[in-house]
Amino acid sequence: MTWITLKTTSHRWEAEFMQQVLEAHEIPTRIIDLGIVSYLGTGSPTALQVRPEDRWTALLLLSPPEEEEPGSEL
Repeated sequence: MTWITLKTTSHRWEAEFMQQVLEAHEIPTRIIDLGIVSYLGTGSPTALQVRPEDRWTALLLLSPPEEEEPGSEL
């Protein structure tokens, strides 16, 4: 199975949170450690990966909501 990196972060907990969001929508994910675990509490660099066919759905689910501009109400 082919995987692509969707996001990288310096905090493993952040990658695990994104993984939970995607798995709630039945999108398979995996987390890859990119470095050595820090002893100073700063976390370890990680990458969140998804299958290529789930890339755009995953990006949409993890993107911040769009804010409405004032005066744009219909």
